[in-house]
Amino acid sequence: MSVGFGFDIHRLTAGRPLWLGGLRIDHSRGLEGHSDGDVLLHAVIDALLGAAGKGDIGDRFPDSDPKFRGIAGADMLASVLGDLKAWKIGIVDITLVAEEPKLGARKREIAEHVSRLLGGSPVNVKAKTAEGLGPVGHREAIACFAVVELVPRETP
Repeated sequence: MSVGFGFDIHRLTAGRPLWLGGLRIDHSRGLEGHSDGDVLLHAVIDALLGAAGKGDIGDRFPDSDPKFRGIAGADMLASVLGDLKAWKIGIVDITLVAEEPKLGARKREIAEHVSRLLGGSPVNVKAKTAEGLGPVGHREAIACFAVVELVPRETP
């Protein structure tokens, strides 16, 4: 078995939709970024790549490459999963950190959607605040942490 850890943080900004776990979340601001800014899927992608020893999201989807401008986190995830056929995804544990929007009521929906994107792997989503501390606590950003377990697939 192999375990990977992922982290991402993006600034909240007006004029962009908010994407978390591949779902559009109703909010007055979205996450700034070269892509869709989906911190949740970005953290999961980094955890997957780390567990497989395949670098990080910036190696795979550099923000210096215009072809990745506006790319959806779900499309990035699908691309990465295509390269991880030798692995079965075990549990995925995610912690979203945001003062706003309040995500408690959406945790189950987000977890179920991410599980579908991952082909049915079990996904746990927790939502926390930063207790008013730092950029997340000052409502300037949203952050996410993810841990992923990969198990080698049995070969016939």
